[in-house]
Amino acid sequence: MTDIRALLTSVYNDSDVDKLMVGIDQLIQSYQKKVSLDPLELDENDVLMITYGDQVYRPGEAKLSSLKSFLDEHLSNSIKLVHLLPFYPYSSDDGFSVIDYYEVNKDLGDWSNIDELSKNYSLMFDGVINHISQESDWLKGYLQGKNQYAGYFKEVDPSEDFSAVTRPRTSPVFHEFLDQNGESKYLWTTFSKDQVDLNYETPELFLQVLDVMLFYLSNGAKLIRLDAIGFMWKEKGSTCIHLPQAHALIQVMRQVLEKVYPDVVLISETNVPHKENITYFGNGYNEARMVYNFTLPPLLAFSLLSQSTSKFKAWASSLKLPSDQVCFFNFTASHDGVGVRPVQGILTDEELNILVDSVKHNNGFISYKTNPDGSESPYELNCNYKSLLKGVDNNPDFALRRFLLSQAVMMCMPGLPAIYFHSLVGSENFTEGVKQTGRNRTINREKLDLNDLNDQLKDDSSDRAKILTRIKEMIKIRASFSCFNPFASFSIPDVEDGLLCISRTSSDHQITIKCVFNFTAHQIANPYNVGVDVLSGKPSPALIEAYSFVWINENASHFE
Repeated sequence: MTDIRALLTSVYNDSDVDKLMVGIDQLIQSYQKKVSLDPLELDENDVLMITYGDQVYRPGEAKLSSLKSFLDEHLSNSIKLVHLLPFYPYSSDDGFSVIDYYEVNKDLGDWSNIDELSKNYSLMFDGVINHISQESDWLKGYLQGKNQYAGYFKEVDPSEDFSAVTRPRTSPVFHEFLDQNGESKYLWTTFSKDQVDLNYETPELFLQVLDVMLFYLSNGAKLIRLDAIGFMWKEKGSTCIHLPQAHALIQVMRQVLEKVYPDVVLISETNVPHKENITYFGNGYNEARMVYNFTLPPLLAFSLLSQSTSKFKAWASSLKLPSDQVCFFNFTASHDGVGVRPVQGILTDEELNILVDSVKHNNGFISYKTNPDGSESPYELNCNYKSLLKGVDNNPDFALRRFLLSQAVMMCMPGLPAIYFHSLVGSENFTEGVKQTGRNRTINREKLDLNDLNDQLKDDSSDRAKILTRIKEMIKIRASFSCFNPFASFSIPDVEDGLLCISRTSSDHQITIKCVFNFTAHQIANPYNVGVDVLSGKPSPALIEAYSFVWINENASHFE
């Protein structure tokens, strides 16, 4: 790895680097005394759940305690990794405009609740470090002219040309704020006025952010998601995304955090086309250990709704990793919608409309971004993933099968599977919530009464119970085979269109399982009808039913 000083020198001047090196050394020494985390070694047993801290609630109970009750009752034998979406005090965007990085939102509980969760589950925290709330002490102090916050935010000249800047939203690049004298300051705001970008040109700000992330380690975080990290460095006249300084600072973050907790996992979140996204692996040893696999959700949904696997197979066959120390963070649904930028260059506009039509048919929404020429184009499909896979055919049986197949594909892909809470419990579009908040993303952020949810999960005939039971079965079987280790090798054998085969092989080459999926509404002959389907324990079938799948161990004559 390039040493920390050399990385800092590529970003800051020599005097600032000297100060940073002193500050970083002090942080490391301080937090080495505070951080006491068990080792984290990811393998085939690991599946992660993505959830809000208040995803479920029960009257008279801290919401984080309610969440722990849900996990303990339903998932304690299935899931040991939990991504807690931002649980800090916030002012908008359901947590992604953080007011105070060092506190727990009182509506959820306190740090003792986080500590209780960390005893049984390895936790992933959100590092929302591209921007901070306009209600934060950091911005208030900056506008009041306090030296402590000098340079924390990026001022701009509103007359400048920002046409080259990559825009993830239709909102302006900057917004006006008033300082203590009533004078206007125009500050960079990539996402909204309430999400004011931090200025990493200021070394003191970078040091403060390092303290935040080390603080998270001291409070139980073993994995840290770097939210919107591609936007962290701005350069006049550039796209202001994926700049070399951003990559250098992420590499510094990793080295500093590893000196305190060697097993820490940094996960980059950059909802962009695939080739840009995977640059955050660095050389395979020096940057993010995982990268969100953003192409998977939209391309998988398109393939199921079009009943064609040709484009999915071509993309999956092209997946390459720079080392065996990194892997993809695989998911189909999250707290956000389904981003469509990652399929630019893969799907045509006509093919993308297959997804758009399903979203609209099932009462979802489309969010747009502004292009350099001033036009707008779809940025995100705001739709629950199960609802998206209903398509326009109104066949409830096929919709359920498609959804379960999508989760099975995600579990077989190389990397770590991550399942959103609402996917685990078979939720659908929360359209009433959008009416209440006026925000498209609310459609997939419903909060559930835990007592009501438990009652629904007891009804074996409900979609909720069917889905949770089936996913837990797949997790259990997946954990039985080392070929499903996140870092194990894979290949995409050539099979006929409509079928997908993901072949997974263990590192010792002793076990290979061929996961075969039928993306069509009709039977297809099984190209691997020798051996055992480990999902059922029965001989590999001659035919694979519509929207069904088998995981075949060709060398087995019975379930192992």
